[in-house]
Amino acid sequence: MRSTPAPPRTPEAATARRFLVLAVGALVAAGVLSLMLLVGRVPPFDALVRDPLFFRRCLVVHVVLALVVWFYAYASALLSTLPRAGTSSLRSRLAPFVAGVGVATVVASAWATGARPILANYVPMIDHLAFEVGVVTFGAGVVLGVVDARLLGGTPTDGGFLGVPDAAVPGLRATGIALVLAAVTFATSWSLAPAGLAPETLFELANWGGGHVLQLASTCAMLAAWIILLGGPLGRAPLSRGATAALFAALVLPWLAAPLLAARGIQDVEGRTAFTRLMQWGLFPAVLVTLGACAAAVVRARIGLRDARVLGFATSGALSVGGAVLGALVRGSTTTVPAHYHASIGAVTAAFMTLAYPMLAALGHALRTPRARALARIQPVVYGVGQLVFAVGFALAGEHGMARKAYGAEQHVRDGAATAGLVVMGVGGLGAVVGGVLFLVLVVSSLRGRPRTAGAEPRPVTWRPAWNQSVASIRSKG
Repeated sequence: MRSTPAPPRTPEAATARRFLVLAVGALVAAGVLSLMLLVGRVPPFDALVRDPLFFRRCLVVHVVLALVVWFYAYASALLSTLPRAGTSSLRSRLAPFVAGVGVATVVASAWATGARPILANYVPMIDHLAFEVGVVTFGAGVVLGVVDARLLGGTPTDGGFLGVPDAAVPGLRATGIALVLAAVTFATSWSLAPAGLAPETLFELANWGGGHVLQLASTCAMLAAWIILLGGPLGRAPLSRGATAALFAALVLPWLAAPLLAARGIQDVEGRTAFTRLMQWGLFPAVLVTLGACAAAVVRARIGLRDARVLGFATSGALSVGGAVLGALVRGSTTTVPAHYHASIGAVTAAFMTLAYPMLAALGHALRTPRARALARIQPVVYGVGQLVFAVGFALAGEHGMARKAYGAEQHVRDGAATAGLVVMGVGGLGAVVGGVLFLVLVVSSLRGRPRTAGAEPRPVTWRPAWNQSVASIRSKG
């Protein structure tokens, strides 16, 4: 049996693994909380909880884990793959532990008796010191992982332990800059928040600006993930280093105004509108340009969808286009709004899921069996198709007047088309859940035990990075 190379032992690889474990662990915890929400409604278990706000707090923690922690712990793992081994700082190596303490505190706050959950946009909150400290501590851990010499250092000489193509480096650094920018925007907004505001108003307004900047960070991370994914099957990055540097500079530059907008005060209407316009017009052009360039490179190479990385990229790209189209259809506060952002966040998640498998393999945790590798090939597609169907159903209901943030009898279903939309949404949601659970099963099973070294099962060729090979050697293979 052919042996695999020993897993990397650099501090950067260890940090990447810890952040990846934290990201996946957050999804597992979010799933457990959602199960508690379900079981807690079934007699006789419903009688065990006397605090009527407990389940709403669980819902808030579930959303924070599934969106905030998953996205930005994963983004931190990606940043740890920046190919500058030996240059990370002590604070960046401590970052996943700090972030982990924050996540544990957030989860514990669900049991803070009497604390009020606030379903604010972007970062829902619990009006309790423990939750607030936990969120800030997690954010501090993410920032600690970003702010070191590797963020703005010189040009790397190799692809690092993951084999990151040189063209993806500007995207990773843009992700780090966006995370720091979001932290500064949050800090500015909260430092200028006036006293006496109701918690619902305070959390909504104070998290508005920074929440928008977090969408920039997610977008940068997704685009970088596309470039990394396609570097393998193409044998080179789909765009040049110069093109990606210009692209990400143009993407990030307008957002440098975010702290200045926050400095206008959280009650400034023009400032809030400016954040909305930045998200409306400042993200999708870069997404469409990158998507077009990547798709054109795949077509020219005549790869098709036979490679799992290309298939995952296509799934993420389709969700991105769907999210942009649904965003253009938004008219008022209907379910078309959550349809848009569920497609958009689904695009990021599909890219992250697809890249998780080669990242695990590079860290010595390759999928063990042919069956697992076959499931990993289709898993992002199952999730992505479900998420897209879910979003389309939500949008169909919204186009027929269905209001957002309404549940059960509050929905006031008006006609058959709205009912059909909700049924489609439910079917798609079930598919997305199946894909998400499959991802967790595959990743958790691969993470069990120590990283495998020489003499273990060979790492599957499908996931092996190939962009560090010469173009000549790739051509000679076929």
